[in-house]
Amino acid sequence: MATQAADNPALKSTDGSPDAVVVRFAGDSGDGMQLTGGQFTLSTALAGNDLATFPDFPAEIRAPQGTLFGVSAFQINFGSREISTAGDAPDVLVAMNPAALKTNLDALKPGGLIIADSGEFTQRNLDKAKYDVNPLEDGSLAKWDVLAFDISALTIEAVKDFGLGNKDALRSKNMWTLGLALWMFDRDRQPIVDWLKAKFKSKPEIADANIAALNAGHAYGETAELSGPLKKVTVGPVASEPGLYRTITGAEAVSLGLVAGAQLAGLPMFFGGYPITPASSILHHLARLKEFGVTTFQAEDEIAAICASIGASYAGQLGVTSSSGPGIALKGEAMGLAVMTEMPLVIVNSQRGGPSTGLPTKTEQSDLYQAVYGRNGDAPIPVIAASSPGDVFECAIEACRIAVEYMTPVMLLTDGYIANAAEPWRVPDPSTFEPFKVEFLTENNNPGGKVLPYKRDAKGARPWIKPGTPGLMHRIGGIEKKVDTGNIDYSPENHQEMTDLRKAKIDNIKIKDQGVTLGDEGGKLAVVGWGSTFGPIRRAVDNCRKKGLDVSHIHFRHIWPLPANSGELLRKYERILVPEMNTGQFKTVLRDQLLVDAKPYTKTSGQPFKIAELEAAIEEALA
Repeated sequence: MATQAADNPALKSTDGSPDAVVVRFAGDSGDGMQLTGGQFTLSTALAGNDLATFPDFPAEIRAPQGTLFGVSAFQINFGSREISTAGDAPDVLVAMNPAALKTNLDALKPGGLIIADSGEFTQRNLDKAKYDVNPLEDGSLAKWDVLAFDISALTIEAVKDFGLGNKDALRSKNMWTLGLALWMFDRDRQPIVDWLKAKFKSKPEIADANIAALNAGHAYGETAELSGPLKKVTVGPVASEPGLYRTITGAEAVSLGLVAGAQLAGLPMFFGGYPITPASSILHHLARLKEFGVTTFQAEDEIAAICASIGASYAGQLGVTSSSGPGIALKGEAMGLAVMTEMPLVIVNSQRGGPSTGLPTKTEQSDLYQAVYGRNGDAPIPVIAASSPGDVFECAIEACRIAVEYMTPVMLLTDGYIANAAEPWRVPDPSTFEPFKVEFLTENNNPGGKVLPYKRDAKGARPWIKPGTPGLMHRIGGIEKKVDTGNIDYSPENHQEMTDLRKAKIDNIKIKDQGVTLGDEGGKLAVVGWGSTFGPIRRAVDNCRKKGLDVSHIHFRHIWPLPANSGELLRKYERILVPEMNTGQFKTVLRDQLLVDAKPYTKTSGQPFKIAELEAAIEEALA
């Protein structure tokens, strides 16, 4: 065992119990780091801590083992206080090989703890990670605590009684590491044991080997009498409202929210999708919810997926589709068809980084222009943005409500961070949600004449007519419709009126006034955000207000149309700063629609904002 000593203030407090800790597990993409992080998250939630996670996947499907671009990481921030982000910098870095150490070392806090598998620091792996010398031996890690031991050998020893070869035995290495982490943070092993038994029910010998590795890692921390950096750390539970809680990812939350929205509308749901990172998991989750009237369809391509969903809406179901940026681009023409036919449709866009293939496993907010403006013709679509994994549930319900009440496609924006991250979620009481039951047109709305499929109600919405309803035959399609009758009409006056009617319907959607998330209604600076920037902005603004700075946080859920009071609210501040993970797209929307002098603060690294970055930007804006 090798150690290098440094003080670690991050894991200390006046009473010996820190109020929050950030841990990052990092290793090769085949080392099971996401599974390790997920199970550590489960144990942390059961311990009553508040938490937020950030899974960070490599873009390659299977990068060469031990390489820098094949590193997979999972970060969790947990504590006895409110947690709103996955943490700026880890207090503890578990590095399963040299590449994991090199890729993640710069993020580790000075004085933080490195737990490294020295058995993987072979010359071959050091070469792959571009290390000239072994960092565990050259003193280069002196500003951190380092605990390095041969996890690989210890795992093989732990499972030797199960007759596994070395290759199969090493697959339990992540469980050995998890056992050590469970000991270090005083976590119960039993939920993990139960999960392993359930997962490998048909292969009990594999379950037993993994349980043995888990117990061995826990025992190592408990009995090795290690001096220096490895200490048991107790993080107490967070005070929380009574209720039923579960951990939830954004992908799970949007799936449950869509089902809840369909139930509140009194409709069966049809989901048409095509696999694409990071949106694919929505299809996976919905496929398990058939008992709630959900039909899932994996189409041959993105265009077929959205067109099938539009067809389902035409037939009287709630059509839903999802994708990420490249797939949303392919769906663009069909979105225009849904606008022209005025059919309800929910489109979920789990944003990812960059144009084209870009950064498929990294997060970004760069599809806002695409969502608001990205269709041919004047084709306005309401746009809603979720701010956290738990918030996606309510946003999905809101998207369903707007879609069916206003007979329009709606785009719901999440991103890679929200889709994959997890947080504790208080399961809501279903009776608190107001139903918005759909009423199909069943009788002619034009007595003495033919049905008028584009005759509008007070909201500007046309009636929803199921095909085959007696006496209500009507024309539908992508060519411009005549006012009221829906017949084809190319005349200039008609096109002008229909364009105006479609726009007015979206502009006048009833949504709540915009409020102040944190701070005062007016002052020197408003930090305005949308989407997954919520957590870091909230924490940064809170920190700055505690320093006496005059700053407030305003976070938008409704991107298009904006809440009616948005301009009045923002003009109460001397300055407006808009942090975004793009080159300033929402800033442009605010300037365009509200004529306010919003200033951008942007980042396109594929990583979420850090709290410290935003604090510095706030201080600079107020200087």
